[in-house]
Amino acid sequence: MARKFFVGGNWKCNGTSEEVKKIVSTLNNSQVPSSDVVEVVVSPPFVFLPLVKSTLRPDFHVAAQNCWVKKGGAFTGEVSAEMLVNLDIPWVILGHSERRSLLNESNEFVGDKVAYALSQGLKVIACVGETLEQREAGSTVEVVAAQTKAIAARVSNWADVVLAYEPVWAIGTGKVATPAQAQEVHYELRKWLQENTSPEVAATTRIIYGGSVSGANCKELAAKPDVDGFLVGGASLKPEFIDIIKSAEVKKSA
Repeated sequence: MARKFFVGGNWKCNGTSEEVKKIVSTLNNSQVPSSDVVEVVVSPPFVFLPLVKSTLRPDFHVAAQNCWVKKGGAFTGEVSAEMLVNLDIPWVILGHSERRSLLNESNEFVGDKVAYALSQGLKVIACVGETLEQREAGSTVEVVAAQTKAIAARVSNWADVVLAYEPVWAIGTGKVATPAQAQEVHYELRKWLQENTSPEVAATTRIIYGGSVSGANCKELAAKPDVDGFLVGGASLKPEFIDIIKSAEVKKSA
């Protein structure tokens, strides 16, 4: 079974009500491939989730950018998986490198978060990726394998997991992994899944690329056999996000 192309837009900590309405309007008026060809998910900040959910076209879905590691309670400032389910938000991004580095989220903590979110019925975009120092030391595959292992140790059903490979050195820097570099790591991740989970999980799990994806480079990246889509940062706030969604056509014609 072919893996359906997946494009996620991570809006990060950006936007006002007016700006969000403008982005949603652009998305709602865009001509993009059908939902048979591409799955589109956008991830606004928590405070805008209800606004986006209620106004966004029905063939696009909404994700939160994070959720707490267990049931809610005395955890000031956190948002629980149960709250997202209650708001009918289907997706959540977990383990983003900004949270791993700025908030010291460990591989194990991210693994626990992924497992808990799945247990509550959420679908998860789980992020992995190496720093520039790690890449230059030649330990890219080792690093992303360890990050993936912490998830695999806690998750048996991968049907609701999308794995996002985001090299930290390429996020928001304008530096992009070359299509060959992205393909190499995606191939290694799929091989790791095959050897450590199951051939079926490896064949069906979507592995998407993130890190300065743009309208200019998306088609070449999308053409790679193990690149199943994108997690887009800055460009997801701009009209070029539509071009990135359209790059799914590369897979359809392949």
